[in-house]
Amino acid sequence: MKNTALLAWLDEQLKPQLIKDYCPNGLQVQGKSDIKKIVTGVTASQALIDAAIAQKADAILVHHGFFWKNENPVIVGMKHRRIKALLQHDINLFAYHLPLDVHPVFGNNAMLGKLLGVTDIKPVEGIKPEGVVMRGINSGKGDLEQFAANLASVLQRKPLVIGEGDKTIERVAWCTGGGQSFIEQAADQGADLFISGEVSEQTTHIAREMDIAYIAAGHHATERYGAMYLGQQIAKELPLEVEFIDIPNPV
Repeated sequence: MKNTALLAWLDEQLKPQLIKDYCPNGLQVQGKSDIKKIVTGVTASQALIDAAIAQKADAILVHHGFFWKNENPVIVGMKHRRIKALLQHDINLFAYHLPLDVHPVFGNNAMLGKLLGVTDIKPVEGIKPEGVVMRGINSGKGDLEQFAANLASVLQRKPLVIGEGDKTIERVAWCTGGGQSFIEQAADQGADLFISGEVSEQTTHIAREMDIAYIAAGHHATERYGAMYLGQQIAKELPLEVEFIDIPNPV
């Protein structure tokens, strides 16, 4: 499959042109024109690039790519080594940030809700882009301690939990990755629990003072599943071999 055809397919699915982002979405580094194998992952780190080279991949598809807003634009040091490795091995790098967070089917938020058994999943209103914060109903009808135990089992990571363990959890809101700043909007809309990947110092005080339980489940852990499931869809619909490679990250 041509890299331009894959780019067109991805853009049609994720519609990056509709979302204002902090980085370019789509083909970030051009490689060989013919693609047979893709490696998917969370972040275009050197470890993922090296793994893709070892697997003889023609392309890498990630959530966290390169060229972020306000970062130093020069290609030296770590960035030079990463891009040099891609160019030397003629590997395409595709990256989709917010478009992969908010997609209603295989987005990071949608996938996390499904994995946790949340039902009636909808975007939290008034937050743009739509879908960057989601809400739903805890089908387990349990308390915070039970919900946190299930989350730890699903994500294979012990989360940071703020709140009383016996607090009943019915209405849940969440934002994968670095979404802790949305906790006030979640509380204002009546959520019993807010989940994000990362946590800030003030998050604890907001949770306590607004009477909302809070779980920090890990940036990497909450954002594994968008790229993973998108890769599965690619393998089903396109004539490509796809492999997800998880590079462990405790954050």
